[in-house]
Amino acid sequence: MALMITDECINCDVCEPECPNDAISMGDEIYEINPDLCTECVGHYDEPQCRDVCPVDCIPNDPDRVETREELMAKYERLMAAKA
Repeated sequence: MALMITDECINCDVCEPECPNDAISMGDEIYEINPDLCTECVGHYDEPQCRDVCPVDCIPNDPDRVETREELMAKYERLMAAKA
């Protein structure tokens, strides 16, 4: 499943540089995660890096984007192929 940022976000700027897929960007009011780019760090790290650094714990799983680990790995492979 992709991750999402809730409105508890305090715009502290720590999550954006941690995302290896550049899925996090500033939205109109808070940071947002592009679900087409989010792999929950599968392929890069064991745990989502944005969650590790978030001081307010506002990055849950997106219930509208349920994906298996295998689907996240396939997305990671597609993203890496597109960058090559």
